[in-house]
Amino acid sequence: MKQIAILGSTGSIGVSTLEIVAAHPDKFRVLALSGAKNIELLAHQIRVFRPKLAAVADAADVPRLKDLLGNTEVQLLGGTEGLCAVATYPGVQMVVAAIVGAAGLLPAAAAIKAGKDLALANKETLVTAGHLFMELVAEYGVKLYPVDSEHSAVFQSIEGHRSQDISKIILTASGGPFRATPIEQLQQVTIQDALNHPNWSMGRKITIDSATMMNKGLEVIEARWLFDVPPDKISVNIHPQSIIHSMVEYIDGCVIAQLGTPDMKAPIAYALSYPVRVSTGVKPLDLTDLSGLTFFKPDLERFPCLGLAYRAMGEGESMPTVMNAANEVAVEAFLQGEISYLQIAALIEKTMDSHQAHPLGSIEEVLEVDQWGRAAAHELSKTLQTGRSL
Repeated sequence: MKQIAILGSTGSIGVSTLEIVAAHPDKFRVLALSGAKNIELLAHQIRVFRPKLAAVADAADVPRLKDLLGNTEVQLLGGTEGLCAVATYPGVQMVVAAIVGAAGLLPAAAAIKAGKDLALANKETLVTAGHLFMELVAEYGVKLYPVDSEHSAVFQSIEGHRSQDISKIILTASGGPFRATPIEQLQQVTIQDALNHPNWSMGRKITIDSATMMNKGLEVIEARWLFDVPPDKISVNIHPQSIIHSMVEYIDGCVIAQLGTPDMKAPIAYALSYPVRVSTGVKPLDLTDLSGLTFFKPDLERFPCLGLAYRAMGEGESMPTVMNAANEVAVEAFLQGEISYLQIAALIEKTMDSHQAHPLGSIEEVLEVDQWGRAAAHELSKTLQTGRSL
């Protein structure tokens, strides 16, 4: 039986992970988990799965969690210290890193240093600290399994093949809710419009990232580090049906793809149980039911965030960290109704323009740059909120 910990158990990835655990109690046991603001759901998960340790992202929420649980033997912690305690809990063999945003960096790094294998769903970890993170993986000899459907597809498509034979990695993207919306209408996009994803059920932040295609930009940077391929060997195709989750093209002209019904339980289960497969309850794919599979190149005028991600990857060093920080600020500002949909990309670009990329030598330096990027983006967002142009 594999002993696991879940960072971000109340998010969509965490909930799906626990569904897999519940379906296979003979294969998986949850020893520790953490949640964010949904304290009621976290309390329910603690009652059902009975971990030894649970933590909340904000230490101020610990008393409320204690009240909901009443008399419990589960150790309850809060803040970054609590998240790192979950990530390093004794006996845990694999940590599912599903905290959204740069907040997941320190706990994921702590898990690696504690010798835990990592099922990585937090793409921002590799975006902000890619080379440092992969150096830690190598130094501590742990295994890193991708959970994102696209990276899981690539992982499955390269198994049994030599890395030097890879010609190109092709990440697919649904195109989100605005792939066919006339560009002139994007100025009127509402929060609800942007949250209405046609194919996937995800958290609010990731859903907005999917609408802007920043999510795909983050995945491009993540793929660069996960699979050790240069940026010019990673491309993006919009594939509205979300049936082919990604592809790998080889030097002989052959392309290997991974197909499946859009459901995150499949890649999560593969990361948890690798190299064996377990049942997930995901509906099997019937190709005869499909009317067709279509692909086209993304329009960077419609999706400027994707272009900004490629720019950040090209400049390298600290620029991806700043880009990610600015994106988190911009998405939250949009969700709060403070800026418009089109101003998300504008805010990110101006924050990047105000930064001079420089090398990062430690996780601490990454966190310092992340804070700088957030502060700069917040200041620029005030300009947008007053109606002035950036």
